[in-house]
Amino acid sequence: VFPMLKASIRRLDGFTRLSRVLVGREATSMSVRTLGLALRGPSSVGSTFSRVHRPFSSSIVVDEPYTEHNGPFPSILINGDGNLVSKGSFAEAQSMYINPSPSSVSSLASAMESSNTAICAHFYMDVELQGVLQALPNQKRVFIGDSLAMGDAAVRMCEDGADAIVCLGVDFMSESVSSIMAKAGYGHIPVYRSTSRKIGCSLAESAERLSYSAWLHKAASHPNPLHVVYINTSLESKAQSNNIVPTVTCTSSNVVKTILQAQLQIPDVSVWYGPDTCMGYNLQTMLDKVLANWSDEEIKEKLHPEHDRESVGKLRENLHVYPEGNCVVHQIFGDQVVNDVKEHYPDAYVTAHLEVPGEMFEIAMEYSLHGRGVTGSTSDILNFITRKVEEAAKGEMGEGKKTLKFILGTEAGMVTSVVKNVKEILRTVPGARDRVEAEIVFPVASEAVAIDDAAEGGIVPGVAGGEGCGTNGGCATCPFMKMNELDAVADVMNMYEEGKGKGLEKYLPPKRLEGKTVGGRDATEVGVECILRMRELMGKGELGDELVDKVKDWTPKELMKKEGSQKRVIQQVETETVKRVSVVG
Repeated sequence: VFPMLKASIRRLDGFTRLSRVLVGREATSMSVRTLGLALRGPSSVGSTFSRVHRPFSSSIVVDEPYTEHNGPFPSILINGDGNLVSKGSFAEAQSMYINPSPSSVSSLASAMESSNTAICAHFYMDVELQGVLQALPNQKRVFIGDSLAMGDAAVRMCEDGADAIVCLGVDFMSESVSSIMAKAGYGHIPVYRSTSRKIGCSLAESAERLSYSAWLHKAASHPNPLHVVYINTSLESKAQSNNIVPTVTCTSSNVVKTILQAQLQIPDVSVWYGPDTCMGYNLQTMLDKVLANWSDEEIKEKLHPEHDRESVGKLRENLHVYPEGNCVVHQIFGDQVVNDVKEHYPDAYVTAHLEVPGEMFEIAMEYSLHGRGVTGSTSDILNFITRKVEEAAKGEMGEGKKTLKFILGTEAGMVTSVVKNVKEILRTVPGARDRVEAEIVFPVASEAVAIDDAAEGGIVPGVAGGEGCGTNGGCATCPFMKMNELDAVADVMNMYEEGKGKGLEKYLPPKRLEGKTVGGRDATEVGVECILRMRELMGKGELGDELVDKVKDWTPKELMKKEGSQKRVIQQVETETVKRVSVVG
């Protein structure tokens, strides 16, 4: 017990240091670019992997042993029989938990049934946790997806009779799920996180800086401003933004539609996108490539039937991007990764989340023009891989067995859902096992970090990085998402069953807006309004009249009178180390 406790404390200390670095709250020579972190337990540098015992799990067997490989990136091969072959220590660390132990599944299933709770989780959960969730017998009470879909799934689970929802993600996700449930009439059903600790997000906290508020005030000084804010931000950030400038939420799957539709309904709109800088720059790059390569007819056919070169050019000219926001995960996919992909994986399909740096986005976009890649959301990536494997399984790619390689340009936790879908195709499509196998390539360093008790925090980065963390920046596994642990999920369910919420107050979503007002309105309502505007766009295909009129009628002078003392933040462009200040309430 003592060694396990010691290891847990050591990993917690390492994570605490990393989280401080990520949000700029600790002056230190360490940075994301030099820190290797293995949250799932200690590993040694090189080609070996050592698993930390987890009390909740029994023995977990990897289908195939570790095999050496010559490529620069680790990978997991799903062969025709549905077995997994791991190449590289990072890949082995993922694959060894994909097939869950029966005792883990049984224990969590029992806790979920006896407490009458349900689970909604993000794609980026720990591989072990996702493996168990996918194996639970009552799949009506389990959902794994992106952040927006989690809220809709929670509502369906409430309709199915769940007494409580356990939300597995970062804090803004549980906050969003709770608000969506409340709007649907289920505000009385509690939403619990899996830990009492704060689960932050480097990207979400980018929108909580004074520099972001200053940027929004700059937007508000323009005529016809529309702030398009990424869904992956806190409700407080949404409320603060909406109080400064007209704001609508977007996701990585509907952001292109949002800005295109805004330009159609408001021809002189000034679009301000944030806080994800990479995604914003990628949108600009996409529009540049459209203008450089497509005619009016191609734009109407491939992009939007009501747009042409003139309208797209006007949108590009008026698209502004916040320059200082990033996700620690997607920062790993830089120019060196792109060079390695081009050199060593010329026949691979390339997938890239919209949050990746421009180099990775451009190669994925280039490949997508020829049907060999995709850029978009986590769901877009999953659907693309699934579709390609299914085509090969049905023999639509010609005769002979195909080995399809996919560069996974997003968080490594996605591999769990990918493996599940590929195995389902191999199981259900006649003759599939003789036609296709799929290799998922992680474009990260294959070496794992070393654990050194003499080192501060007990962690020593390897030469090439650690468990998906590269010395040149970023991690392929989100350290914040990995704070959701399998044991803790069952603990929360058992605590709820015993006390019906008593003692779980610290597990509730953040309530930073509770009892506060913005501009004389309930602060939560102001924040949720941004999400409802997006939902109206998704439902009707166009922005609502209320938002359009607000943008068209916007007068910068009226804002400056309204904001009064808040104008001072325009001059306060701060660094990441400033103390966060809220303008609400």
